[in-house]
Amino acid sequence: MRLIDAKGKNLGIFRLEEALQKARENGLDLILITQNATPPVCKIADYGKYIYQQQKKERKKENKERSDELKNIRVGFNISDHDMQIRIKMAENFLKKGYKVRIEMKLRGREKRLIDFAKEKIKKFLEALQNSTPIKIEKELKRAPRGLTIIVAKST
Repeated sequence: MRLIDAKGKNLGIFRLEEALQKARENGLDLILITQNATPPVCKIADYGKYIYQQQKKERKKENKERSDELKNIRVGFNISDHDMQIRIKMAENFLKKGYKVRIEMKLRGREKRLIDFAKEKIKKFLEALQNSTPIKIEKELKRAPRGLTIIVAKST
């Protein structure tokens, strides 16, 4: 089997008994990395640390998968500045956790006629969000039947 030491250096090809002996000399474990290769690849390392690193990679992969999920934040037409700041903090938290965020503004009755004012409110929201967290726009500001929506994600 091909043997790799704890620092990642290739030690060469050894028999199983010799590889186990080298691992014992260093006070570490012999870990099978790939068995399908010819010859199989083993690494001398601490098994607990190896498992921890694998779990850490899995968690990182899960965070990337989470970016497909969408969180909604509803901004009202007559939202106050304080409420706007609270919604911005919520959006920041969602973006930091890896979610995409849909910002929507419902328009009712006469509010539908003041579409320019509503767009300005959403632009103001996005500017404030951009100041605290770098964002990219996934879907542009769009007029929906009952208001306006835009989807943003964290910029990488």
